[in-house]
Amino acid sequence: MSYMERKKGTKPFNLAVDVGCGSGQGTNLLAPYFAKVVGTDVSPAQLEMAVTNKNPPNVSYRECPAEDLPFSSGEVDLVTAMTAAHWFDREKFLLEADRVLRPGGCLALLSYTMDFGVEYGDVPNKTLKDICDEFYAALLPFRNPYIGTSSVKIYSDMLDSCSYPDKEWNECLRVKRILPLSGYFGLVETFSSYQKLLQKDPAEAERLSNDIRKKLMSAMKVSSADTEVTVVTKYFYWLARKPV
Repeated sequence: MSYMERKKGTKPFNLAVDVGCGSGQGTNLLAPYFAKVVGTDVSPAQLEMAVTNKNPPNVSYRECPAEDLPFSSGEVDLVTAMTAAHWFDREKFLLEADRVLRPGGCLALLSYTMDFGVEYGDVPNKTLKDICDEFYAALLPFRNPYIGTSSVKIYSDMLDSCSYPDKEWNECLRVKRILPLSGYFGLVETFSSYQKLLQKDPAEAERLSNDIRKKLMSAMKVSSADTEVTVVTKYFYWLARKPV
């Protein structure tokens, strides 16, 4: 929003579109800054979850592909996609975002690396990192080849493909939040790679999670997975402004 205020300047902002919104967690964060926020997704199941959330009155949802947005040309102040753009047809999406954006409107694409960090008390971060890295290494063979080993390059390439001269890349924004250790596993188990392993071999997926959980609890010297830890997410994102 600070980027928009610097670059676009004209407030209030009218319309933000969150593409690939999923259950709407990111969509709702935009509500205080825009007259209207619309989350879009191709998944009816995800949108059903989004609608059942407690949404601000200016937030609504539409089912549509990222490459065919139901908005008039030049209608939108902000097009954003949070941990979703790597699934889009990138060339078609950039063209569609350009179509719906107002002159001076902004495009913001955000995602995070899969190597979440865990911090706890005075336990050396490297000790916990090495255990977590075992988890990620075991899941790597199940990662979708479309994404590859890291989605950072996808986003970097998309930025290079964006024709707007006014754009910026942010490599790593660390965000820390307090969660029970079980919450960390809940996050990792939402990864598509874990879900693919779970589908292929449920017993192996469970064994892997339990093994990493035991190793972390042993290193932390705790007996409960309800123990609170600091989970570190490393976001990367790029921002661009459509020429006036």
